[in-house]
Amino acid sequence: MTQPSAARKPADSSSNALYGGKGTRRITVRDITVAKERGEKWPMLTAYDAMTASVFDEAGIPVMLVGDSAGNCHLGYETTVPVTLDEMTMLSAAVVRGTSRALIVGDLPFGSYQEGPVQALRSATRLVKEAGVGAVKLEGGERSHGQIRLLVESGIPVMAHIGLTPQSVNAMGYRVQGRGEEAAQQLLRDAKAVQDAGAFAVVLELVPAELAAEVTRVLHIPTVGIGAGPETDAQVLVWTDMLGLTGGKMPRFVKQYADLRRVMGDAAKAFADDVVGGTFPQEEHSVH
Repeated sequence: MTQPSAARKPADSSSNALYGGKGTRRITVRDITVAKERGEKWPMLTAYDAMTASVFDEAGIPVMLVGDSAGNCHLGYETTVPVTLDEMTMLSAAVVRGTSRALIVGDLPFGSYQEGPVQALRSATRLVKEAGVGAVKLEGGERSHGQIRLLVESGIPVMAHIGLTPQSVNAMGYRVQGRGEEAAQQLLRDAKAVQDAGAFAVVLELVPAELAAEVTRVLHIPTVGIGAGPETDAQVLVWTDMLGLTGGKMPRFVKQYADLRRVMGDAAKAFADDVVGGTFPQEEHSVH
């Protein structure tokens, strides 16, 4: 494996056309391609509802993923496997309605594309027509080549996802992917396969930083890292992890930028105390 390229100098966000940029149209996959050509890094966050998505849209987040991680974060499932296409369609439509600028990428859930390209096209068409997403995401490298190719040929942009693929948790568990020469070569083959099939970007999840840097160097499509080091073209986090709303131990790659779980808990207790103590509502909160 060749050595990764030197770390790129962080760009001034004021010159970044994606993050925080102004415009009267939605960001497209063409804008993402141009960002790769310009060497621009960009952020992506998950979103599952209109209100949260509107906050991120106003903050200038250029790409939002309506991930099947909603299963863990909002629907109470232990894994992403139980999430249905109906659920993803509903959540994706809400995020689209709550935004005006960001490119919205909808996840194809487990069981909605594994049968083959025709099933994948049928499922992706629902997310595009019923929810209004600008692109879809699906897991798998070489094994998903046919699905990606048919979707792209049919006019549906595809973001691929390789490395740790949570829908395959029953087969691979939650562990780093691409360690060792054989595993690294397979991940490189997967990356080249999704690019060859026409994917406009690829998520690299829980991959050694050196390998992710190598993949980023050899591909002409953007790489989106999550637990894949600093050299990918973009970074994505699950928003409830990023804002400290998720309970329990966080993965090593998560950086918490706020502690909403504490803030919300304190506010709920203050409200309850006021009600029990008879100090809410007061005159200013009443009508006559």
